[in-house]
Amino acid sequence: MTSYDYDLFVIGGGSGGVRSARVAASMGKRVGIAEEYRMGGTCVIRGCVPKKLLVYASQYHEHFEDAAGFGWTVGESTFDWSKLIEAKDREITRLEGLYRKGLVNAGAEIFESRAELVDAHSVRIKTTGKVVTAERIVIAVGGAPAAHTALPGHELCISSNEAFHLPELPRAILIEGGGYIAVEFANIFHGLGVETTLIYRGREILSRFDNDLRQGLHNAMVAKGIRIICEDVIEAVANRHDGELTAVTKKGEKLVVSQVMLAIGREPNTKGLGLDRAGVATTARGAIIVDQYSRTNVPSIFALGDVTDRVQLTPVAIHEAMCFIETEYRNNPTSPDHDLIATAVFSQPEIGTVGLSEEQAVKAYPEVEVYRAEFRPMKATLSGRAEKMIMKLIVNSADRKVLGAHILGHDAGEMAQLLGITLKAGCTKDDFDRTMAVHPTAAEELVTMYAPSYRFKDGVRL
Repeated sequence: MTSYDYDLFVIGGGSGGVRSARVAASMGKRVGIAEEYRMGGTCVIRGCVPKKLLVYASQYHEHFEDAAGFGWTVGESTFDWSKLIEAKDREITRLEGLYRKGLVNAGAEIFESRAELVDAHSVRIKTTGKVVTAERIVIAVGGAPAAHTALPGHELCISSNEAFHLPELPRAILIEGGGYIAVEFANIFHGLGVETTLIYRGREILSRFDNDLRQGLHNAMVAKGIRIICEDVIEAVANRHDGELTAVTKKGEKLVVSQVMLAIGREPNTKGLGLDRAGVATTARGAIIVDQYSRTNVPSIFALGDVTDRVQLTPVAIHEAMCFIETEYRNNPTSPDHDLIATAVFSQPEIGTVGLSEEQAVKAYPEVEVYRAEFRPMKATLSGRAEKMIMKLIVNSADRKVLGAHILGHDAGEMAQLLGITLKAGCTKDDFDRTMAVHPTAAEELVTMYAPSYRFKDGVRL
C-alpha cells in the first residue's frame, strides 16, 4: 500500500480551498494547505467583502441628502479615504485570522507559500523546495483580473486588486468593462466624489442580465452623474506631464483622468502551476477541466471554484467544496448544483436576480407571461429622490412555474436570496398570488402583480 504525507493537499486558501481543507481535517484526515498571499482568497481579501464595505461608504452622501426630507438637518460632511481603507484593512485582517484559526483548530497544516504540482500525487512548496505527497490534491487557486497586455499603456492601469489599496482617492477615473465589477466600482468611486466614466464595448452594460434591469440601472447611473460610453474601447493610455493620464478610445475620444481601471473579466490563475507536469487538462483560457464531481482527467486531482471557470461566485466554490467532501470522504457521490443561482450586483441601485431573464425565457419556452412593476419606493416620496424600482416575474404559461425573478432597487440582493429558495422549490405564480403581502414594503409588489403586463407566444410579444 502506497504511503502519502497527506490524505489531502489543497493548493489555494480561498473559499473553496479553505472549506475543503477545514472539513476534511475535522474528519480526521491529514491535510496540508498552501496559500502564497493571504488566507481567505479573492472574496475576503480583495473581492466581495472589502467591496461591500466600500459600497456602504459610498452610499452615505445620498443618505445625508435624503435626511433633509425627513426633517433632519445635517451639517457639513467630509470624507477621508485613508480612514476608510484603514478600517477596511482591520476588518479583512480579522476575517483572515478567523480563516486561519478554523484551519488550525481542525488540525490542518498551513504552508505560507506558493505550491506547484510535480506529478499526480506530489506538490512542491516553493519557499523551501520541499516536495510533499498526497493521496488527493485539490486545486483552488481562483482567478485573477485580465491584464490586457495588448493595450499600449496597460502597465499604467489598475485592476480591482489595486483599487482597494490606492494611496489617495483619484480626481477622476475611467473604468473599462461592463460586468458587475466595473459597474460596482463605478458606483463606489462616484459615490465617494470621484468624476467617473465607464466605457464598455457592448451596446449595454451587464450582458446576460435581464434587459429591463440593464437599462434601468444605466439610466439611474447616468442620472447620478456617471458617464457611460457604450460601443467603444480604450486603445491607448499614456502619462501626462501633470501626473494625470490620457486615455484614447477607438472612436477617437481623449479622456484625461487620474486613474484607469481595467475590469474586463477574470482569468483562471493557472500559469506556472505545474498542470502540464501532472497531465491535468485545461481549456484554451487556462481553466481546469473537471467532471460532474470536480475531478480532473487525473483521478487523484480535483479543482474547485473560479479556477474551473464554471460559475465565478464565492458560494459556488464553497458548495463545490462540500460536494467534494461528500463524494470523496462520506461515500455519498454528490455533484454541484449550478442551476438557479441567485446573484446580486451591488450597484446603486442594486440588482438582485435569479433564474431566466425575459430574453432567455422567450427563446426557451413557447408561451411566456411577464409581470412587471416600476414604481417610486416609499422612502423616495419624502426624500425627493427620483430613483425607480423595477420588479419582474417571468412565468411559463403552460404550468405557471416562475422561471425568473428580477429586481432593481434598494435591498435587491437581500430579496434575491429569498427568491432563490422560492424558485428552487419550483413555486408557481399561483403560489405567489396566494401569499399575503407584507405592507408597506417594496417586496409586496412580488405577490400583488396579479395580471401579466404582457405575453409572448412563439417569440412574439402579444
